[in-house]
Amino acid sequence: MNRLSLYVLRQLAVATVFVTLALAAALLLAQSMRLIDLVIDGGAPFWMFLWLMLLTLPTFLGIILPIGLVGAVLFTYNRLLADSELVVMRAAGLGPWALARPALVMAGGVTLMVFTLNLHITPAAHRELVKLEYLVRSEYSSVLLREGAFNDIDNNVTVYLRERTAEGDLKGLLIHDTRMKDRPVTIMADRGLMAMGPVGPRVLLFNGIRDEVGEEPGQVSHLFFDRYTIDIKVLKSDIATRWSEPRERPIGHLLNAGDDPKDRLLLPRFMAELHMRLSTPFFGFSFALIGLAALLSGEFNRRGQARRITMAVLMVVVLEGGGLGLANAASKNEALVPVLYFVVSAPAVAGAWVLRRRPRSVPPSRPAAPLSAS
Repeated sequence: MNRLSLYVLRQLAVATVFVTLALAAALLLAQSMRLIDLVIDGGAPFWMFLWLMLLTLPTFLGIILPIGLVGAVLFTYNRLLADSELVVMRAAGLGPWALARPALVMAGGVTLMVFTLNLHITPAAHRELVKLEYLVRSEYSSVLLREGAFNDIDNNVTVYLRERTAEGDLKGLLIHDTRMKDRPVTIMADRGLMAMGPVGPRVLLFNGIRDEVGEEPGQVSHLFFDRYTIDIKVLKSDIATRWSEPRERPIGHLLNAGDDPKDRLLLPRFMAELHMRLSTPFFGFSFALIGLAALLSGEFNRRGQARRITMAVLMVVVLEGGGLGLANAASKNEALVPVLYFVVSAPAVAGAWVLRRRPRSVPPSRPAAPLSAS
C-alpha cells in the first residue's frame, strides 16, 4: 500500500472511531434511561449499573460498526473531493479501485470485528446480562417494585406496593401467591423491609394478616402477625431451569439444538439466529461500497455531492431496516433465509459494478464560429 493509500486509510480509521463512538454514546444514553432506576431508587450499587450498561454495548455494536464505517467513508471522501485532493490523486494515475482500496481494507477489518462480536462476544454478553438481571431481581427486588402498581414478580406471584420511603422501607404491601392453585395465599402488611438472611435476601413484613384458602369450599384461614418473613428466592424462578433464548446461545448450540422439546419446536428461530450472525457482518463491505460508488463514480461536481450522499444514506437505512426485518421474519419462514443473504450481498456487487464501470465520455464541444465583421 502506497503513501497515498495509507494517508486515506488513516483518515478513515479516525473518522470510523469517532462516528462509532458518537453512535454508541447516543444509544447508551437511551439505554441508561431504563437502567438508571437501579441507582436512583436505591438498593443496587452503582457498579452494577455500569456493568449492565457495558453488557448492553455488544448488542448494538455489531449494528453500528458498519454504519459508522459508511459515515466515515462519506465524510472522508467528500472532504477529499472538496479539497481537490482526489482530483490530484486521479491526475497522478490512481483509478477508482486504487482510491477505494483504503476503504475496502477498513471494511475487511470491520467485518472481522462484527464476526467476532456475533459469534462469541455478543452471546456471552447476553448470557451474563440475564444472570445479572436475575441477581438484581433476587437481591435488590425492592428496586423493581413500582409504587402504586401491581408488580408481577413471577407467573403466579403479584406484589402491590403503595409507597417506598427514602430509607428503603416498603409501605402498604399486598402479596398474592397462586402457585398452589387450590390454596391461594394473600398477605397484607403495613410495612416491610429488605434484609439479608442466612440463606439469602428476604422481606420482613410487620403488622399484617395472612389469608389462605382452605381445602373446603368457602374455608379461609386468617393469621394475624406482628412480624412475618418471606424468602425472596421462594418468589423467584431458578435461573438454571430457565429456557435460554437463541441470541444467548453459543454458535455450537445453534448448530446442534439438543434434545430439549422446546428447542426442537423452535428450531427455525435457531436457524434464523445462526444465519443472521453469519450474514450481517458483510454489511461492512456493502455499506462501504455504497459510499464509494456514490462519491468515486461519475464526473466531479464543483457544487458538491449532497444528492449522492443523501441517496447513499437512504440506501443504508433501507438495507439496515430490511436486514433486521428479514432476520425476524426468517424465524417464522425459513424460505426467507436466502433473501437475507441477497439483501446483505447485493449492494456490494452493485457497488463494485458501478466502480468498475467506465464513465461515459462526453463528446468535445465544437469551437464557436468567429464573428464576421460587418
